[in-house]
Formats: sequence, C-alpha cells, structure tokens
Amino acid sequence: MTLEKPVHPAGVLRHPRAALALLSLAQLLIALDATIVFVALDAMGQQLQLDTRHLQWVISGYSVAFGGCLLLGGRCADLLGQRRMYVAAMALFGLASFAGGFAHLPWQLVAARAGQGVAAALLFPATLSMINTLYAAGAERNRALAVWSMASAGGLAAGALLGGLLTQTLGWNWVLWVLVPIAWPCALAAGRYLPAMSAVPAAQRRFDLLGCISVTVGASALVAVLVQGPQWGWGDLRTASLLLLALAALGLFWRTEARVAAPLMPLAMLRVGSLQTSMLLAMLFMSSYGVQYYFLGLYFQQVLGWSPLQAGMAFVLPTAVCTWGIRLAERGLAQHGVRTVLLRGWAAGVLGMVWIAAVLPLAGNYAWLVPGFVVMSLGQGASWTGMWVLVGQGIAPARQGVASGVAATAQQVGAALGLALLVMLAAAPLAGLEGASAETLRQANAQGLQHAQWGAAGLALLAWLVCLRMARPQALSRTDTPPVGEGRGVSV
Repeated sequence: MTLEKPVHPAGVLRHPRAALALLSLAQLLIALDATIVFVALDAMGQQLQLDTRHLQWVISGYSVAFGGCLLLGGRCADLLGQRRMYVAAMALFGLASFAGGFAHLPWQLVAARAGQGVAAALLFPATLSMINTLYAAGAERNRALAVWSMASAGGLAAGALLGGLLTQTLGWNWVLWVLVPIAWPCALAAGRYLPAMSAVPAAQRRFDLLGCISVTVGASALVAVLVQGPQWGWGDLRTASLLLLALAALGLFWRTEARVAAPLMPLAMLRVGSLQTSMLLAMLFMSSYGVQYYFLGLYFQQVLGWSPLQAGMAFVLPTAVCTWGIRLAERGLAQHGVRTVLLRGWAAGVLGMVWIAAVLPLAGNYAWLVPGFVVMSLGQGASWTGMWVLVGQGIAPARQGVASGVAATAQQVGAALGLALLVMLAAAPLAGLEGASAETLRQANAQGLQHAQWGAAGLALLAWLVCLRMARPQALSRTDTPPVGEGRGVSV
C-alpha cells in the first residue's frame, strides 16, 4: 500500500471552503448520530423488547467502541494520512448505519452502534488534526474551529428534531438510515477537496502494534466497566474481571510507550499543561453538558408523556442558542484568550443547569425551562470551542492526531463515567417501588431525573474550578498567537 506523501500546510488548500465544509460535516455527522438516537430509544426498546438496563447499551456500545479506538484512530491519521482515514471512516460510518437500520435482534443493533463508534474514532482525530494543521494558529484556526463547532451544534439540533420526526413518522430504523446519504457522499468528495497529507515523514512511519492493541483493549474495558458496573454491581465478578483486564492492558501500554522507539503516544505529551487541562475538561464536559439529552429526553417522554417529535422539538432552542455561544466564543478568544472564554462558558453552564434542576418539577410548562436552556447553551458553545482550541497548543503537527485522540478518549471516558454516576442518582428514588402505582413511579422517576440534573451541575462547577486554576494569560489574539508546537508546554 502506498502511503500518502507529507505536505506543508501553506498553500495546500486549493478548495478551502469545500475542505472546511467536509471537515465540519464530519463533526455534524458525529453529533447528529449522538442525539438522533436518544429520542428513538423508547421506540427501539418497545420493538426489540429491550429493558432500560439493556437499552443503555444502544448508547454505551457506541461509547465503548468510540472511546477504545480513539488513540488508534489518531495514530493512524498521523501515520497513514488524515484524508485516507477520513475516507475510510466515512465509508464505515455509512455501512454500519445502513446495516443497523435492518436490525431485528438487540445484539444486531448494538453491534451496528459499535461499528459507528469505531468509525467515529477514526474520523474525529483525522478531522481535528487537519484543522489544527491546515489552518494557521490565531484568527484563521479560531474561525475554522468555530465553524466546525457550529456544525456540531447544528448536528445536535438536527438530531433532536429529526430523531423525533423520523421515529414518529417512518420508524426508528430511519434514525440510522438517514446518516448514509451524508457519510458516503463525503467519502467520495474527500478525494477531490481534501489534501493528501501526513505529518510524519515516510522514514519515520513506524506502527506501535503492541501499544495500539493494549490501549484499545484497556480503554474499551475501562469504559465498559464504567458503563456496566452500576448494573452488574461493583463487587460482581464480571466487573472485577473487566477492571483487572483494563488495568493490566493500560499498564502494558504505559510500559510499552516508555520503551519503544516510535511510541503510539509519547509519555512526554502528558506533561503538556494544555493537554492535561483539556483532557480533564473533556471528561467533565461530557459528564455535565453531554448527559442533558439523555436525561431530559427521558423526562419529556416518560414523565411528561410527550411524543418523540415533541421531545425532539424541545431541544431545538438550546442547540440553536449553543451556536450563538460558539460565535461569541470565537470573538472572545481573539479579545480575551482561552482561559477567560472557558471561565465564562463554564460559569454560564453551572447557572443554567442549576436553573433547570430547580424548575424541573414545573417543566410541564416549557417556558419554565427556557431561561436555563439559554444560559446553559451559551456556556456549552463557549466551553466546547475553548476546550478544543486548548487541545492543539504545545503539540507538534506530527502528533496532532494522537493529541486529538487522547482528549477525545478522555471525553468518552467522561461520558461513560458521568452517565454511570448520574444514572445511579436517577435510579435511587425508584428503589423498592416494585408494584407501585403508575403515578407513584412517575413521580419517583421525575425526582430521580432531577437529582441527576443537580449532579450534572456539580460536575460543571468542578470544571469551572479547573479553569480557574489555569495559568493566565493564554491569549489567542489575531496577531500574537504562537503556532502549534511553539506555545505553552512541551512540543512533542
């Protein structure tokens, strides 16, 4: 197989708008896939006879595969070329979505979701590393990241609305099939509009096979423990076995990376302050902002009795406001720097989540939720954009794919950990209510979902404290932003 030749960012983009559109469509697809499934869960459970415990694996199967393969995806992007991985990932995404729509057994649906997770793990690092490599640091990259982030917000909004509309009119199968006309055309267009590039010279392309296998097994097992532990029990033999497997595989990975000549992830990367902070923020982002669709979607349908379409429409406002927050973040990065943007974003997130938690019993009238949605979503847009700007600082171009994979792995671990913790909070009021009346169960369910919302607000507050401890200033002005690899931290 002939590897793609390395190129230099300067002047390589013959079709800059088309390239940014394709990179943004990748993030739109990932975001769309995340939210379009949430409002279809109830219908999936009824048709495939999935109880709540097993229904979680429709979400978690994706998370386990995504989180477990991200470092592998990042290194493949660095070694084999970002465009090649973009094409392969889009093709796989379309194939898994097409097959998943035909599922008539639970394991088939979960397997298709896992296939989507693997595809997303290959796609995300390739996309983000191209943005951090092809666009000059400062205003140009901030703009590209803002467009990329707005595509993500658009995917969240479209997913919520389309998920409800398709589930109610055509059936849950279409929430998977609708992704195919996005994925396969993007794979075909990439050959024309994306440059063939790899940051690693041909002589240095060595694949750390043992490191790839060990980190993929370890990360997948760890995410699976976090997802399944609450259902199996933390003292269960299966949980303990998976945890031991995760620790052994990750220990082998750590030892391998310290010894091999061309490691998958140089351990020096973990000493880069900006990457450390972005990893922690990525975990907390998914544990707070990222769980909103799951819990509020259940609240709207199971407690308030709304249809899937009504539940989907309820999320249009917050995702539209999130786009506005991204635009404000782009301006704030140029004027004040990433630390200020993150502090303001997470503060707004905390206030919005606290409001939603406080008024949730009154949410039968949607107007009560609107102030919380607006404030929280402004914060979400700013927090998301600032977090991914932070990822690329202090990392050389040859390691942008792995850096993106590291941060995204932390994001998926945070998603699984946050969901596991908050599901326990939500389930606590339902304990011992077997055989209770429907109204009693509904009220207990509402109370549990409110507890989960309070927990999300607490995690968002923790993220704000992390941002408060960041060194100041970290300005990303239009003129004085250092290029990737020359900023704060260690260039690796």
